[in-house]
Amino acid sequence: MDVVLFGRKKTVAPETSPSDLDETRIPKHVAIIMDGNGRWAQKRHLPRVAGHKEGMNTVKKVTIAASHLGIKVLTLYAFSTENWKRSENEVNYLMQLPVDFFDTFVPDLVKENVRVNVMGYTDQLPKKTQTAVNNAIADTAHCTGMILNFALNYGGQAEIVTAIQKIAQQVVDGNQQVADITTDTVDQALMTAPLAPYNNPDLLIRTSGEERISNFLLWQIAYSELVFTEGYWPDFDDAELRRCISQFQQRDRRFGGVKQPKNK
Repeated sequence: MDVVLFGRKKTVAPETSPSDLDETRIPKHVAIIMDGNGRWAQKRHLPRVAGHKEGMNTVKKVTIAASHLGIKVLTLYAFSTENWKRSENEVNYLMQLPVDFFDTFVPDLVKENVRVNVMGYTDQLPKKTQTAVNNAIADTAHCTGMILNFALNYGGQAEIVTAIQKIAQQVVDGNQQVADITTDTVDQALMTAPLAPYNNPDLLIRTSGEERISNFLLWQIAYSELVFTEGYWPDFDDAELRRCISQFQQRDRRFGGVKQPKNK
């Protein structure tokens, strides 16, 4: 497999399995920009919505695979605050997808002990979509395994602005001193706060060969490892997830520090 890393292709082992991975270094939080649904469909001379439908099936497969690998949080970029610019037909289809997804998949999520969380400006979604989201959250609230976290009508810049407004209001109300504002203060004001202690992704994956962050988790990915894969999201599978995690495990994560020499 060729993995794209900032314009350079790096060939990695063609296949891995869970037993090949270091089980002690599985990323706790994996975030995925699920890109390429439309192009997957167009390549097959199908309407773009066909790619979104196939992408929904991929979400189901990858969710189960991630849960079995021991990942604690899987965050999926489902719909951005900028996606409203797409055609009315495509937006309407995308708003129906959560309804269809949760209607068919919640029993499997409960069976797998997976809890649903949704972050974003969900109050701006159509009522049917809001209802589907709220029901899925309620129906899986008792689950104690992996958190399946959807970013739905989400934008990283808007999230940061909302967090600033929240902190500013705390200052106005006398509940926060300006001098006491820290990175922890901001963390607690962001939409990922309920995911603590795994609110910041260890690994960010983007499919389809594009090398952009696209306004996704701008604060939270400060020290995430980034992997860009060539394949479109509908073709992403368990093996591809394992290969991305294998890449993650080969990285030297220093968080701004300097690699220390090994003792001889």
